[in-house]
Amino acid sequence: MKEEQLLEQVKKEGVRFINLQFSDFMGMVKSVTIPVKELEKVLKRGSWFDGSSVEGYMRIHESDMYLKPDINTYAVIPWFSSEEIKTARFICDVYRSNNEPFEGDPRYILKKVIKEASDLGFIFNVGAEPEFFLFKKDNGIKTLTHDVGGYFDLSMDKAFEIRAEMANALEKFGIKVEMGHHEVAPGQHEIDFQYADALTAADNVITFKFTLKAIANKYDLHATFMPKPIFGINGSGMHCHQSLADKNSGKNLFYDSEDEYKLSKLAKSFIEGQLRNIKGISAILSPLVNSYKRLVPGYEAPVYICWARVNRSALIRIPGIPEGRSQSARAELRCPDPSCNPYLAFAAMLKAGVDGIKQKFELRKPVEEDVYEFDDDKLKKYYIDTLPGSLNEALYEMKKSKIAKQTFGETTFGKYYHAKKAEWDEYRLRVHQWELDKYLIKH
Repeated sequence: MKEEQLLEQVKKEGVRFINLQFSDFMGMVKSVTIPVKELEKVLKRGSWFDGSSVEGYMRIHESDMYLKPDINTYAVIPWFSSEEIKTARFICDVYRSNNEPFEGDPRYILKKVIKEASDLGFIFNVGAEPEFFLFKKDNGIKTLTHDVGGYFDLSMDKAFEIRAEMANALEKFGIKVEMGHHEVAPGQHEIDFQYADALTAADNVITFKFTLKAIANKYDLHATFMPKPIFGINGSGMHCHQSLADKNSGKNLFYDSEDEYKLSKLAKSFIEGQLRNIKGISAILSPLVNSYKRLVPGYEAPVYICWARVNRSALIRIPGIPEGRSQSARAELRCPDPSCNPYLAFAAMLKAGVDGIKQKFELRKPVEEDVYEFDDDKLKKYYIDTLPGSLNEALYEMKKSKIAKQTFGETTFGKYYHAKKAEWDEYRLRVHQWELDKYLIKH
């Protein structure tokens, strides 16, 4: 769509306000609102904002920054659709005052890695599956889960109605919903949407998260993408289905009909690249202290660095390819969780996979047994390593990772590392309820 066509559509739809959205390092959606009469000017020049107020952005003496809308992300916000407040949104790219892209903008970081892949002839496609919990509110505190359904249960309760409204809202943003269902734990849900190129997929994940929170709030519920909100039950992951396509023909480059696993040599090198680099990018894919309370053996969360065709305890799984559907060949990375910034996560995943292609890595043998049942001796026998066990361990691995540094760039890498290190230190120094319950009376 050209700018003239867009302005005509905005006028025709009776839009009164425009939300200009972007994200900080942590994947939190930020927004400024302008009256629609300012849109034409903003499309040409951008909209100023103070970058010093945003996590991971600029220092106060160099804080002038500009938002430039991506016109392909235009959508009317469904819950702001009444005539008086009808509001549309654009996802924006962040620029410095000298009109150069801001190197710390997560969307720019992904675009940069996408271009590197494009220069090699590849399009990176991603299908993300974010899980989430719905909690009741109690005086502003999120407490008990609101249902008692289980995995794929057909429970015609309030949750069914809420998921349906969420799916309708997502469709109005142009996100093609494929499936919604109850997940394993009480109050846990999943809504799957169609795969797309990595930039569109990341935009969709960001839109997905703020949409679900808005719809849940209408029902006096809170939607959370916290990886492990409740001890002793399944946490929430964001499994990512990935493939590379030829940028000219669109042909899936992961498929080889002659291979036992239907995987091309390129796919195998890509997968091995991710397996070898996964520890160094874990702090990007699983970025919270809480993430590592999900990444423990059991509860279907992958902690063992291996791959398989059907084994769901493996870090990377190769879903079956139905006859005649070579375009569906893909590798499912199972460790990311929905608290991650999808721009940074997809950039790191692509960078790690392409590293494997460039170095022509040979893919290790698959492990089709349940790795959760392996003892230490058997893990050593199969040369199976594990993901970091805490955010601190993940940051240690990240500091050594050339892939993480190349993904971010030196300056932005340092900002992310120090922000996450401060988060770990804050957690480490805090006295938690478990410690009081365990030690206060006994000692």
